Amino acid sequence: MHKFFTEAENFQGDEAFIYGDDVKHLYKVVRLVEGDKIVLNNYIGEEFLCNIEEITKQSVRVKIIEKLEINNESNIEIYLFQGLPKAAKMDLIVQKATELGVKKIIPTITGRVDVKLKGEFKKLDRLQRIANEACKQCKRTLVPRVEAPVEFKDLLAQADEFDLVVVPYENAENKGMKYIANKYRDKEIKTVAIVVGPEGGFEEEEINTLVENGAEIITLGNRILRTETAGFVCSSLLQYEFGDLGGTI
Repeated sequence: MHKFFTEAENFQGDEAFIYGDDVKHLYKVVRLVEGDKIVLNNYIGEEFLCNIEEITKQSVRVKIIEKLEINNESNIEIYLFQGLPKAAKMDLIVQKATELGVKKIIPTITGRVDVKLKGEFKKLDRLQRIANEACKQCKRTLVPRVEAPVEFKDLLAQADEFDLVVVPYENAENKGMKYIANKYRDKEIKTVAIVVGPEGGFEEEEINTLVENGAEIITLGNRILRTETAGFVCSSLLQYEFGDLGGTI
C-alpha cells in the first residue's frame, strides 16, 4: 500500500488533505484513483489508513478509516554530523541515512571543508524532499530532519547531550565497533552522535578536541572509506549493536 505524508494541520476531523508535489505523484506516477486506500503520515509519528475520496490537480481529499499502530523507528536515535561534502554526495548521504534510521542529518563545517562549499550550501529544501521520498520508500514512521550547517564549535557544544559520540577516523587503530559494543553493553544508549569528516578528513587538532569532549574515536577497518560511505557503515554497525538491525533472535 502506498504511503504519503501531509502536515498535521491538514487533518480535519475524519478527513485529511494532501497538497504539493505528492498530488501529481499520486495520480500520475503511481496512478491511484478515487476509492483506493493509502497510508497517510502526519509528520509527527502518527499513521492512518485512508480511503481516497476526491482527486484534483491541486489536492487529494481522503477519509480516515482508522489510526494504525505502526512504529518503524529504531530504539536508538542517531544524529549524523556530516562534514560538508560536494552536493551530489550530500544527496546520497541524506537518502541512505534516512533508510538506515538516522533521526537528524546535520551538515558540519570543519577545518578541511572546501571553502567554496561554506558559502554555497543553500539546498536544505531539496535535501529535505530527498529525505521525505526516502521515507516513503523505506516505510519509516518519522521523517528525519536535515538541519542547516553548523560550525565545528557548535558540534562540540552539543556533545554532552548524547549518550555516545562516535567518530570514525582513518588514523584510528585497534578500537572499532566491537570495542564500543563491549564498553557500552550494560549502559542505556538512547542517543548517539556520529561525527564524520569531510572529503579532506579531520585535522589532528579536531580529533584531539573531540576526545577531550568525550568522543570515542574508532576505526572502521583497514580500508579507508569515502566520507559518504563512513556514515553508512557506522550507522549500520550502531543499529546492529544497539538498535533494530540485529533482529530479536
